[in-house]
Amino acid sequence: MRSTNIGTRWFLLLVVVLAVLPWINDSRSFLIMMTQICIFAVFAMSYDILLGYTGIVSFGHCMFFGIGAYSSGIMLDRMGANIGVLLLSIAAGVVLSALLSYIVGMLSLRLKNHFYAMLTLAFSGLLLVLAEKWRTLTRGNDGFTFPIPAELKDRTVLYMVSLVVMVVIYMLLRRFTQSPVGRVLVAIRENEQRTASLGYEIIHYKVFASVVAGIVASISGSMYVLTLRFVNTTVFAMDMTLNALLMTIIGGVGTLFGAIIGSAIIEWAHHGLTELAKFHPIFERWIIFFGLLYIVVVLIFPAGITGTLRLWWMKRKGRRVSSSHTETAAEYGKEGTG
Repeated sequence: MRSTNIGTRWFLLLVVVLAVLPWINDSRSFLIMMTQICIFAVFAMSYDILLGYTGIVSFGHCMFFGIGAYSSGIMLDRMGANIGVLLLSIAAGVVLSALLSYIVGMLSLRLKNHFYAMLTLAFSGLLLVLAEKWRTLTRGNDGFTFPIPAELKDRTVLYMVSLVVMVVIYMLLRRFTQSPVGRVLVAIRENEQRTASLGYEIIHYKVFASVVAGIVASISGSMYVLTLRFVNTTVFAMDMTLNALLMTIIGGVGTLFGAIIGSAIIEWAHHGLTELAKFHPIFERWIIFFGLLYIVVVLIFPAGITGTLRLWWMKRKGRRVSSSHTETAAEYGKEGTG
């Protein structure tokens, strides 16, 4: 309980720092980067529900991200740019993502987890091809720009909205993972056969986790296109899923707070290497340095940054407890001898 309170305090401190950043640095590029960190943190948290808490690997998680992106882009373009249409588009993306994640889960999660991974990859590829060919709706690879509500055109306002969305999603998912359902998901991750022997319907819990992850990913996709005011088929690209995977692993699998840390590191590294490309052409191959950064982080923090720091804290706390017990025993021995 004490470690949970410590984690809550650190999260609240982080939120306060992020909330005051626009008054410290209000440059357009900085606000765009911080907005994308908040959005990709939500995306990474959705992936962590699958990988970190249920032990399910997905190679096509970007399809839910893309559904949210296209739902908002198309509806804002066709129905008008106002808050009501935006909320309706987010709801439409959530419903479509929930339905698709339920279908994919029911088709594959009765089998081994790698069938789910391959089926999600196949579905994301199918949606990518559909978005490329259905040009009357999506404009294919060229994509299209669209207006956003006037209330969100200010970059500071959009950043604060993204921050609020990230905080709300974090609190909801934290409550979800600490609920009885969340504990069953962790039990499935640790030992699926033993959990099934206790009478739990494994398939129901796995599908439920898949639906929750799909819904959250769709929300992050809707927020993502608001920052760009543009959408094309890249939202269905494999790179999006790999980004979520890297953010989850670097931050710490099974730690929602780690998803925020991982997204910050990935986005800072991406923007930093892009800026360095202006000074030397070698940094145009930023993916190479990105890979090196990933290797270094994994070697130094094998359980992810948050996971490794948590293990270090638990070991340090354990040593303190054991040393205090030793001192107490020694004092008791002296009294007994006396």
